[in-house]
Amino acid sequence: MTLDKTTEQNVNTWLNGNYDEETKAAIRKMAAENPEELNESFYKNLEFGTGGLRGIMGIGTNRMNRYTVAMATQGLANYVLKTIANNAPQPKAAISHDSRNNSRQFAEITAKVLAANGFKVYLFENLRPTPELSFAVRHYGCNIGVMVTASHNPKEYNGYKAYWSDGCQLVAPHDTNVIGEVLKIKTLGDIKQSGGEDNIQIIGKETDEIYLAKILENSLLPDVVKRQHDLKIVYSPLHGTGITLVPQALAKMGFTNVHVVEQQAVADGNFPTTKSPNPEEKAAMELSMDLAKSIDADIVMATDPDADRVGVAVKRNSGQWMLLNGNQTASILIYYLLMQRKRLGLQQPNDFIVKTIVTSELLTDIARKNGVKSYDVLTGFKYIGNKILELEGRERFIGGGEESYGYLIGDFVRDKDAVSACTMIAEIAAWAKDQGKTFFDILCDLYVKYGFYKESLLSITKKGKSGNEEIKQMMTDFRHNTPKHIAGSDVVCVKDYSTLLSTDTKTGTAEHIDLPKSDVLQFFTADGSKVTVRPSGTEPKIKFYFGVKGTLANANDYDTVDQALAQKIEAIKASLELA
Repeated sequence: MTLDKTTEQNVNTWLNGNYDEETKAAIRKMAAENPEELNESFYKNLEFGTGGLRGIMGIGTNRMNRYTVAMATQGLANYVLKTIANNAPQPKAAISHDSRNNSRQFAEITAKVLAANGFKVYLFENLRPTPELSFAVRHYGCNIGVMVTASHNPKEYNGYKAYWSDGCQLVAPHDTNVIGEVLKIKTLGDIKQSGGEDNIQIIGKETDEIYLAKILENSLLPDVVKRQHDLKIVYSPLHGTGITLVPQALAKMGFTNVHVVEQQAVADGNFPTTKSPNPEEKAAMELSMDLAKSIDADIVMATDPDADRVGVAVKRNSGQWMLLNGNQTASILIYYLLMQRKRLGLQQPNDFIVKTIVTSELLTDIARKNGVKSYDVLTGFKYIGNKILELEGRERFIGGGEESYGYLIGDFVRDKDAVSACTMIAEIAAWAKDQGKTFFDILCDLYVKYGFYKESLLSITKKGKSGNEEIKQMMTDFRHNTPKHIAGSDVVCVKDYSTLLSTDTKTGTAEHIDLPKSDVLQFFTADGSKVTVRPSGTEPKIKFYFGVKGTLANANDYDTVDQALAQKIEAIKASLELA
């Protein structure tokens, strides 16, 4: 096999550079036995994207390994040092990691590089959830934070999320500026890796206690929790970081009947009990559901490996168990927060919630009818965190969420937080039970009051260069041939986030959208349906998000209305020639 020129150049750099002999031997073996893998491992540099690094672990410039992590960290350090004044205090960084293979090694390398560059580094003693890392950044007054994780990717992957001083993942201009600095790191000689060991401070239990205390402050009905302390809760950390804090948090809230899925309680980067440690997928929830059925549980929760997202299962009145989607859980959380705060006299005129543009419009409807402001942001929880920062000191953030199972209550964390979400979900289940209801009953009450909102996602994969061009052409076609009707309903509004214009199709008037530009289109119809079209930022896919609305007269009609709305979504797909 003929190697790509860039591959040859990168391979020679590693073979002739100051890389360890074990790595060099592995490269030679790969060249002799698997040249295709060699090409894939070295044909480019692993990209430091706007969210950091993420890739398959292994040897090579296009893999997650000790060298690519060190180079990325040096670029991050260089950018921070350029942004601070000469007489500024010593820069600080917080670092945590998940349960994935090599995560501890990558975290320690990150700590050593930052420390060698003069940073005071707060390194967690062992694995901790992403939201606690976000909390630690602000608690310790850090300039940056790093979370070593690949979220819910398969076991072959690892990654590296970078955070700014506000505890939020990097946004403009820092994201692109850091990328620029990382690209300047060409050789190992550009990296400082020793000499700052005394700058590293190990943290752990003391930080846990402060973070957990903040979570307890979220509770709105502690008396109800006390009465329903024996609520049967099933929880799975899916072999990840959730085991370190979620059971503790639930216990501190007062819940005494928590059943951890023991097979998935061991932190293990091989994720032996599931193909994918993703609570969005039914297969990942099977062991939790089996346990729930055997003990007749009230609620099921499972967090992903870095414990920033949570999946929920509830028991229907028929006795069948049902997995909630992210829109449903987010809606119930916001409904409970706003309703209880209003009832308790805690609501303020400057309260607000935030959701992403692809998340259910039900959240907006709940906020509006409760007299609370609602903001939309681009897809990605970092934009929710950035909105909190933008309004800090003027408006008060109550909660927010996104359809991909990420939720945040309160502003002491600036990223999605499954630890605090688990405690609030449990409190809602206790509140329901205190009224003789189930969590599913609360969902039905919500739909009866505000309308039955149903959402669906269609991802179409288009691989390679031709696939990328096809995706671009699809976006162009939708822009130039905007549908006038979708499934028999008039399109009344078109939002184009590339031009930042929201156009009323009846009057032709356009309003400015106050968000960063993005390659996203949205169509809103007269009957309350919403269609969002956007290329994926991380995969060779184009995604279609569908949202429809119906009326639920009572809980007994749930299945009938649900099926009718599912048919409506299929009709929309057919109308857009996607079925």
